[in-house]
Amino acid sequence: MTETSPAPYDFHTAEPRWQAEWERAGVFDVPDVPPADRPKYYVLEMFPYPSGQLHMGHVRNYTLGDVVARYKRARGYSVLHPMGWDAFGLPAENAARERGVHPRTWTLDNIAAMRGTLKRLGFSFNWDREIATCLPEYYGKQQKLFLDMLQAGLVERRESWVNWDPVDHTVLANEQVVDGCGWRSGAPIEKKQLSQWFLRITKFAPDLLDGLSHLPRWPDRVRTMQERWIGRSVGARVRFALHSPPAGFDTDLDSVEVFTTRPDTLFGMAFIAVAADHPLAARIAQTNPGAAAFIAECRRLGTSEEAIETAEKRGFDTGLRVSHPFAPDQTFPVWIANFVLMEYGTGAIFGCPCGDQRDLDFANAYHLPFRPVVLPPGEDATDFTITGKAWDGDGTLFNSGFLDGLDTTQAKAEAIARLEGMGVGRGVVNWRLRDWGISRQRYWGCPIPVIHCAACGAVPVPDDQLPVVLPEDVTFDRPGNPLEHHPTWKHVTCPRCGADATRETDTFDTFVDSSWYFTRFTAPHAAAPTVRAAADGWLPVDQYIGGIEHAILHLLYARFFTRAMRETGHVGLDEPFDGLFTQGMVNHESYRDADGLWLYPEEVERRADGAVRRDSGTPVTIGRVEKMSKSKRNTVAPVAIIERFGADTARWFVLSDSPPERDMEWTEAGVAGAARYLQRLFRTVRAVAETVPDSATRPETVSDAADALRRATHRTIVSVGDALDGFAINVAVARLHELTSALADAERQSGHEGMDFARREAARTLCLLTAPMVPHQAEEMLAILEPGQAPAVQRAWPEADPALLVARQVTIAIQIMGKLRATIDAPPDAPAADVLAQAEAEPNIARLLDGRRIVKRIHVPNRIVNFVIAG
Repeated sequence: MTETSPAPYDFHTAEPRWQAEWERAGVFDVPDVPPADRPKYYVLEMFPYPSGQLHMGHVRNYTLGDVVARYKRARGYSVLHPMGWDAFGLPAENAARERGVHPRTWTLDNIAAMRGTLKRLGFSFNWDREIATCLPEYYGKQQKLFLDMLQAGLVERRESWVNWDPVDHTVLANEQVVDGCGWRSGAPIEKKQLSQWFLRITKFAPDLLDGLSHLPRWPDRVRTMQERWIGRSVGARVRFALHSPPAGFDTDLDSVEVFTTRPDTLFGMAFIAVAADHPLAARIAQTNPGAAAFIAECRRLGTSEEAIETAEKRGFDTGLRVSHPFAPDQTFPVWIANFVLMEYGTGAIFGCPCGDQRDLDFANAYHLPFRPVVLPPGEDATDFTITGKAWDGDGTLFNSGFLDGLDTTQAKAEAIARLEGMGVGRGVVNWRLRDWGISRQRYWGCPIPVIHCAACGAVPVPDDQLPVVLPEDVTFDRPGNPLEHHPTWKHVTCPRCGADATRETDTFDTFVDSSWYFTRFTAPHAAAPTVRAAADGWLPVDQYIGGIEHAILHLLYARFFTRAMRETGHVGLDEPFDGLFTQGMVNHESYRDADGLWLYPEEVERRADGAVRRDSGTPVTIGRVEKMSKSKRNTVAPVAIIERFGADTARWFVLSDSPPERDMEWTEAGVAGAARYLQRLFRTVRAVAETVPDSATRPETVSDAADALRRATHRTIVSVGDALDGFAINVAVARLHELTSALADAERQSGHEGMDFARREAARTLCLLTAPMVPHQAEEMLAILEPGQAPAVQRAWPEADPALLVARQVTIAIQIMGKLRATIDAPPDAPAADVLAQAEAEPNIARLLDGRRIVKRIHVPNRIVNFVIAG
């Protein structure tokens, strides 16, 4: 009779069974307020947009968070680990137009599908705290926050130039304009003026900048990016008087004011440049068709920094000239330039080609004369010139009148003092940060709770009329905002005077929705936006996890919102996220068939000599490894991986391939390797359960082999804990591989004294240490090893025995004249005489020293012995 092999680990049955057990026992539930008898830990991953299907980037992000949550829970923390949905936005409206489905229906159906996948992956979320930003119970509280901020003076309404997408009929942020076109529609953007609602983020600019120095657990890269975005700069505002303006020219446009961080270089001036939206440009365009045409061209250019920097520097000479503040007899031309933005500084710059590459490129393009004014260290003033590359560093001033001979720091101070004394300028601190325009002309967003009355103006919606709920009977059969076109929704009476009035039809920028959701998670069902006891108890988020692409806007807005909510009494802290981790992307090869069509990985069969289509066998071109994207179809559906390999295999692979902050490549071979390891781990633990009695006790004496396994076990406890504390999860995975191999090897030494106890201890430890990473399999293994006892999720993290962490032997390098010749093992901190004697007796060393005179013996404890010999 042929003996059959034991059945492999069956994830198909184990995973849903353990998920149901966790839910039944409520093991992930936490109280409204953190308990007093345990420390709290709030771990949060950036919540997803419900597009309908999770991608492997989601799986990596949420697996990292789940490992942290489960590990901290095992360490004795009360862990808050919620999940929700960033559910408003244009994709839902686009789906409504393209598919004839209501945005709410499309969104909620997608949430249901994605929630199901997340649950199949076994994440330890507090599902009883789930929120969706598109539901009135969430956005109604957001409306209350807005009204409180309005009352506190943190909101204002004003006219502003905006990026207008003529297809999507909505305002776009600068970052949503790509190569001058809307990021979704692809349509060339237009610049237009609209009345917009603004949140006064600039009020907190100094505090937001200073706060970065108090976030040591944030990546340096992210803090630097935010610091640059906030953009504190010290310089001067300088007023340049127009020289002989045309007759009838506006008296209020008799000068141009600029902000500069380099007042020391004023003597290097070549021109003044103003933005296309500057009042002076508008005035010129009234009578100059060429200027009007150039301004229209500028408004078709993207307004992001990248677009401005990469575009050809172009300008229009207005014919006006300004006088130099230090030398009024010298005049310089005024240009309208496509690289100057009204949003930054004063909307005007003075061009100093010798010290600014952008200015140099512009001056060279239009043959504008200039002179160098800062002499770099080591250069000779008699022959120093600037041609193709500007010098923006420090140096000594020359060609600069009263500033000659001063260094750049001294010259800045002297220039500012002279400007102030003359009454034509002043020293100032400038901020790059601008107030946050939050108005969007779309339906699927949170309604701005304001009513417009002809007599009373903009009137806040009374609290008892909140939430202002989106109407469901809208149509998408024509461009524009359906709220603007709705026949009844916007028509109301004024809460103050009772006259006919209209609702605000703009909705909030969806960044507002994600700027406080982490606070709502602390009391998701409360009647008020926050409950102070819960918010103050759970916040700040101890570990926040998400992509580097959110390093600036989302994180900056969230930091601002927390400060604004502090001022309105909703929270009692400044910084929302104590720790931040930015994980790398998940990449995959891309594939194209002979017709140039992108193919999904499941449509491709890899062979030794390339790849072919599975359905036809025709050749496939293999593209480069890059970020998974729907457009190139190089995505892998998590559901397919779960069904084929199991959730734990998907989790293990995204944790083990590379450091979590780096990009990783998803490969079929890598996933299959992860599955093989987990089956090996299961077999190894099951072998212990089947061959070692559960009554095995620790003997007073153990064999060297058993002692070695015990020491490996306890070293692994420490190293895995240290790795998880430091977010080096791939290192923890490597240490678990090593312990698995040690335990498998120990099966051949089962007769050694104490080995039964050592094997059970190692197997139990493996179950508990792998539980944060592969929780279903860890539970299944532990249930086999110790049936009827507490599950892994309810057990504490193993404690290492300090006595077993001390090495019994250390390896010492033996050198002769500094060259390694052998090694020996000796007890730690053994006497020098004993080590030297053992080293001299080592056969290879004894042979090499035979007949040689030892001049000096050098002993570095626990590390090196070096023999210095004569001749």
